[in-house]
Amino acid sequence: AYPSSWAVGVSNDATERVVRWHLRLEFFAYETLGSLRINELFDIIVDYPESLAAIDDLRQCLVNTGQHAKLVDSFRTALKHRLLTAGAATTDILLQYVSTIKALRTMDPTGVFLEAVGEPIREYLKGRKDTIRCVVTMLTDDTCTGNVATTGATGESLLEELSRETMSLENVDNEDEGVADNDEAWSAAERWEPDPVEADPSQTSKSRRSMDIIGMLVGIYGSKELFVNEYRVMLAEKLLNKFDYDIDRDIRTLELLKLHFGESSMHVCEIMLKDITDSKRINSNIKASVAAMTVQSSAASPALFRGPVSQLMASSSRSTEHNSRLAAIVARARGVFSQTGQEAGCSTQIGDKGHKELALKVFDATIISSLFWPPFQAETIVVPEVVDNLFKEYAQRYHALRAPRKLQWKQQLGVVKLELQFEDRSAQFVVSPLHASIIMLFEGCSRWAATDLAVALGLPVTTLQRRITLWLNQGVLVESSGVKEGELYYDVVENMVDMGNHTLSTVAASDSAVALLGEEEGGNAVASTEDQWQQEMNVYESYVVGMLTNFDALPLDRIHNMLKMFVSDPPYDKTFHQLQVFLGRLVSEEKLEIRDGLYRKKQ
Repeated sequence: AYPSSWAVGVSNDATERVVRWHLRLEFFAYETLGSLRINELFDIIVDYPESLAAIDDLRQCLVNTGQHAKLVDSFRTALKHRLLTAGAATTDILLQYVSTIKALRTMDPTGVFLEAVGEPIREYLKGRKDTIRCVVTMLTDDTCTGNVATTGATGESLLEELSRETMSLENVDNEDEGVADNDEAWSAAERWEPDPVEADPSQTSKSRRSMDIIGMLVGIYGSKELFVNEYRVMLAEKLLNKFDYDIDRDIRTLELLKLHFGESSMHVCEIMLKDITDSKRINSNIKASVAAMTVQSSAASPALFRGPVSQLMASSSRSTEHNSRLAAIVARARGVFSQTGQEAGCSTQIGDKGHKELALKVFDATIISSLFWPPFQAETIVVPEVVDNLFKEYAQRYHALRAPRKLQWKQQLGVVKLELQFEDRSAQFVVSPLHASIIMLFEGCSRWAATDLAVALGLPVTTLQRRITLWLNQGVLVESSGVKEGELYYDVVENMVDMGNHTLSTVAASDSAVALLGEEEGGNAVASTEDQWQQEMNVYESYVVGMLTNFDALPLDRIHNMLKMFVSDPPYDKTFHQLQVFLGRLVSEEKLEIRDGLYRKKQ
């Protein structure tokens, strides 16, 4: 019996060693593969969702090896050196952040890893001024749609993500209200696991699991008001640049945002979209009344104006007579309820009677409620007489339809579709009313001095030189020097042979219009949120200067409390940080100085 028991003992000991070596080899394999995947994690997230298999590998490795701390340290180092740099665009950082959220949630549903590695990304994005604007652009920009292959997580995918997250939030609310049946509740209880020791104890597991992507992007600044204000500005800019009244996608986005942020926060944006809908109905009614009054004369074709050198033509995208060719400007004019008194001051250089027979069918207007729209850029222009006549006729018909309301035109706002015909080519462009007014002046005169052109448009010469660059870059106009020093002239380029081949591609004939809106820096019609904030803070400058005149020197908290106490019109509602930024700007402008934490008036 002894040899037999000895043999059994030896066999059991050998089996245990084999098992131990098997476990060691298995752990070594998981550890090696885990280290490889951890080093490649940044590239894996860039390729998400094609890299889901690699993420699943890493998840299994972490379960068996516990390399969580190594993953966090390695990925944060990769972010610091490869993403969070001055050369990376804010949009690229946001796209990578979205991919990181999705990938790490797949690997760790508890959200602990995301909480650890996402903090440096959020802090870095918080320091960039255009973060909120880029987030809103990713949600609202139509040009991103269908471009997934080139941009990764596009604006359309973010919009779909917002839709999915809204549905998931509703499901979470239903579960909280006890809608889920007992079987689902028991299954969820059986799957519950405590948070890892690395988790932040100040946040609950439920908050980490339920935090959606849009909420994390908006929460970078810790307040949804900044996001709502930026969305309001960008929505206004987008609506003003529309060539039609198609706002179905904007309404869908707004409804999703209302579910996410609440109806009260998005009420102003809802009124803006309602203005577009009302404008479409009013525009149709006005045109229907015009058509009813001109049934007998509708068969007559409008006269085509031919300038001495070039033809300037435009057609409406909603024109019902595609065969008619009108020497006209098509504008989406925006107005608020009051009367305009501006007269065109350059009618003698524009053309002849043919222009004045232009019909309202090529003209569309958007009527806005100015109290609910963001402030517009202060810029006034003198439009050609043919356009001014359209403004007056439309305003009269609107007043007859909606008396006693009247319109005040914002002539610098809108969008214009032009077709320019030259000796050897034709081209279509979509431009702002200012650029359309500039080029229409060349219909009656092919050569303009810069000073005369500026007077005709009611603009400073410096502003004209900056804005006319668009037509110079497109090869439509050419700049030349006069006899006197500093004198400039602009001429129409009728024949491309005279200009050479370097501008031929920019003005080649095409059936589609070249969109040139937003080509200029600072050409936005709506004041940015930063400009609006500076205008609001400028109101408090006199109060701050008065305080420091009476008290010689004051700390930041004392200035903040005194503004809250004494400023009532408008009421002071700024944060401590906003006041600090504002005072820092006054210091940089040498209006104030700061020493030892005390602000003083600059002597």
